[in-house]
Amino acid sequence: MIVDSVKKGLLSGLNTTWSLGKVIFPVTLIVTVLQYTPVLPFIINLIAPLMNLIGLPGEAAIPLVLGNFLNLYAAIAGILTLDLTVKEVFIIAMMLSFSHNLLIESGVAMKTGVKLWIILTVRIGLALLSAIVINFVWQGGSEMAHGVAIGETVEITGAGAILLHGVIKALSGIAQLAVIVIPLMVVVQIMKDLKWLEAFSKALAPFMKVLGMKPNASMPFVTGLTLGLAYGAGVMIQAAKEDNVSKKDMTIAFIFLVACHAVVEDTLIFIPLGIPVLPLLFIRLLTAIVLTMAVAYIWNRTDRVQRKGAVYER
Repeated sequence: MIVDSVKKGLLSGLNTTWSLGKVIFPVTLIVTVLQYTPVLPFIINLIAPLMNLIGLPGEAAIPLVLGNFLNLYAAIAGILTLDLTVKEVFIIAMMLSFSHNLLIESGVAMKTGVKLWIILTVRIGLALLSAIVINFVWQGGSEMAHGVAIGETVEITGAGAILLHGVIKALSGIAQLAVIVIPLMVVVQIMKDLKWLEAFSKALAPFMKVLGMKPNASMPFVTGLTLGLAYGAGVMIQAAKEDNVSKKDMTIAFIFLVACHAVVEDTLIFIPLGIPVLPLLFIRLLTAIVLTMAVAYIWNRTDRVQRKGAVYER
């Protein structure tokens, strides 16, 4: 059974790498080529004043835009083309951990009954707040990040040479991510075949109560926590319907998950960039727990007040 799971995982990993590569390759190539044209400098200078408020250079807008409208892999493709410090990459990684793939993942939230404005407010708000806090609190991280375009800008002339440089950088980016993605998909497949996700869901039921949710919300919660909102979308939507998860519990679950989902994948993919990934994970977890408990407490308290008011009116 394990052998079959590994085979399925490898095939899934290769397919995923191919799918992601089709995004990473053109994005990296285009951004790299644009660096040798007046287009990118113009955009950077336009946005630079806003980016400086959160401790980032103007060109950091590239991965932020790519990550929010596409996904983290496209954002990393953008990061690979830039000269950034560890602190700058960490700020971008933290922002994108909270706010990425907005179009697809917001659509998933809406299908489960969660209001769009709630998801966007939480995700974008946490991204901006985290960047501001890290920028003012962390005084280190001034060294250049590993895996990013480090050193002096390569002087390249001629359309052919620039294009070749972009192709090499794009292929390098795909290779770095394949090392993470393929083993990850093997592990996920084994977890699914061994029913570990299902067992984890049952074991997590008491924790759901602490967060202010009913136990029947545990399956979509675990799915989003491990596989992510996009990859686990089908399971989450089906579980929400079959287990009769209330709109309130689904909203609270999503508030947690938009702050902290796909914890394995979203953490590991930043390793090639040379940033401290454990603080990235712990900040996401702590933020998600505190935010969810606060929202659940306020929501439950409001419900109790409204019920008491209804009783008095009678």
